[in-house]
Amino acid sequence: MDSIIYKKAYNFSLRIIKAYRYLIEEKKEFILSKQLLRSGTSIGANIAEANGAISKADFRNKMSIAYKESLETQYWLSLLKDSDFIDIKSYQSINQDAVEISKILCSIVKNTNTKNNHKDTS
Repeated sequence: MDSIIYKKAYNFSLRIIKAYRYLIEEKKEFILSKQLLRSGTSIGANIAEANGAISKADFRNKMSIAYKESLETQYWLSLLKDSDFIDIKSYQSINQDAVEISKILCSIVKNTNTKNNHKDTS
């Protein structure tokens, strides 16, 4: 798998894992960090599943789930920032990646819907 979105999501997952380690080891924060780990790594996992989809609908569904997980990840990052578990600079850096991934996934889902709608009407 060498798609741009897969690579971005994989590298983002690695950042999330490092953030999780920092949060549990240095900040002793176990609840929000676990949620961040789950949603942040789920993005790439769903993209990987989408790459093995058995139909266009299956592909769209997995990419849609990845998109929703990226939005959830942004929520957890905001909570961690606003509760002072991560500083603003760290938040901005990792959240920027999350926003970029969300935009790409949203575009993929919309384009998949558009392509399928055009085929349905022809």
